[in-house]
Amino acid sequence: MEAIVLAAGYSSRANAFKMTLPLGQMSVLEQTISKFEGVCSRVIVVAGFQAEIIQEKLAKISSKKAYSFQIKFVYNEKFNQGMFTSIQKGVKEINATPFFITPGDCPLVKKETLQLLVEQQGNVVIPSFNFKGGHPIKLSNEVKQKILETNPDSNLRVVLGGFKKNYINVDDPGVIMDVDTPEDYQKAIDYYYKAFI
Repeated sequence: MEAIVLAAGYSSRANAFKMTLPLGQMSVLEQTISKFEGVCSRVIVVAGFQAEIIQEKLAKISSKKAYSFQIKFVYNEKFNQGMFTSIQKGVKEINATPFFITPGDCPLVKKETLQLLVEQQGNVVIPSFNFKGGHPIKLSNEVKQKILETNPDSNLRVVLGGFKKNYINVDDPGVIMDVDTPEDYQKAIDYYYKAFI
């Protein structure tokens, strides 16, 4: 399996470049990537805004040799046209399906949740906490083709609207936690030390 991590956005609400914010011993981005250890053979990171910083971070992460998966850096030159262009850019790189897709600022998902999602069948598999859908989502080859055929002005919600969704209830608040604002970041730090340390 492979995973796409979306790290191309502006972080406009976070008052800082959220991908590089520290969370425990790692950055937010590395926490997100690290969860795919033992699950994926390759993690594709799509960057846009401040791409050179992301590229530098990924080189450092790779040089640690802490992970068994390959990390591939992809630059989306159209990132300012919206997230779907980054999704398409990442999906073009996917060789193995099904595959995961997640925003780079969802660093608090438990490994057990990923293992559970791997075992589930369906074109669209979505983890859900308290009946609220979260990330990462697992998508099939059919969905991959549909994403590539869709107009770049569209969005993932429209594409997934054409498929039956398999929601998996998980005991993992991390699937619905992201780091969009300074308040989210503080919550993420508090939860990280409670759940992971």
